[in-house]
Amino acid sequence: MADGPTRRVIVITGGSSGIGRAAALRFAREGWDVGLVARGEAGLQAALEDVRAAGARGCYAVADVASPAALEQAAAEIEEKLGPIRAWVNGAGVSAYARFMDLTEEEYNRVTAVTYLGQVHGTRVALKRMLPRNQGNIVNVGSAVAMRAVPLQSAYCAAKYAVAGFTEAIRGELIHENSAVQIGIVHPPSTNTPFFNHALSKLEDGVPRPPPPVYQPEIVADAIHLAVTTGRREVKVTGQTVAFAIANTLTPGLVDWAAGKFGPALQTSHKEEVRAERDENLFEPSSRPSGAHGPFDREALGFSPQMALNKAPTIGIMMVGVAALGVLAFLAGPPRRH
Repeated sequence: MADGPTRRVIVITGGSSGIGRAAALRFAREGWDVGLVARGEAGLQAALEDVRAAGARGCYAVADVASPAALEQAAAEIEEKLGPIRAWVNGAGVSAYARFMDLTEEEYNRVTAVTYLGQVHGTRVALKRMLPRNQGNIVNVGSAVAMRAVPLQSAYCAAKYAVAGFTEAIRGELIHENSAVQIGIVHPPSTNTPFFNHALSKLEDGVPRPPPPVYQPEIVADAIHLAVTTGRREVKVTGQTVAFAIANTLTPGLVDWAAGKFGPALQTSHKEEVRAERDENLFEPSSRPSGAHGPFDREALGFSPQMALNKAPTIGIMMVGVAALGVLAFLAGPPRRH
């Protein structure tokens, strides 16, 4: 049990690898107690070692987020060991790379059960604890593909769109109830994590990869920390995600064409070192522990100017204002001569 009421406890689902593992380390370094939830015990043990090496308390619970009962039991175990849960991050997700008609119903349902319903179940488990205390922050993990879907990932894209809608609906309910509990969403870009190695693949040529530009998971972990600690309703991470949203709003037909023509190639790698890391985990946990990073370190960017603006919203608002004035001036045209 926690030593006192001042301790901050966070639960991170999907905490054994990728963005979840990077987020666990980020919060551990900030003094949070970290509860990790995932299916694979080997990965959870490795992630817990990271948390403790950073000087934080932690524990883990083995659970499949697709099972509400398992997730409820995991939360109970974590609170028993660490104390009341103050924040909850729904970070678990799986994907399948294939044309829609090549996916079985079982495969499609599994992606949906983990990537969408896993966040629904996690939110319910968190709210059961936070609402009576009238305190807490929930952060769901969306995606750039919730701004604009891409071919070969229909199940995953649909799940992330659903997560975005679900988050908005729950936020409205919390506001209606005058609750102090907050819920936000973070939309990562293409991120260098083992996610692509773990995804089911039915690609005829090559293996899954993130479309460029690719960013390191620590940037997304920073965004999750920002959302939790400031109550930010939404964080679009890096210019890639922002560009997806703007382009799909302004020129959706052009984006349709570009996604159809170039999307599959941009999501496919033919490198042997990437192929060697394949370890599909759609139905079973990974056979070996994975770190926060995937096999794309050489090309992954470790800094995002857009995230710097997210941390300084006043500067970001000023820049948007200047840009808006420029657009208005352009639309107004040159001054008329009388």
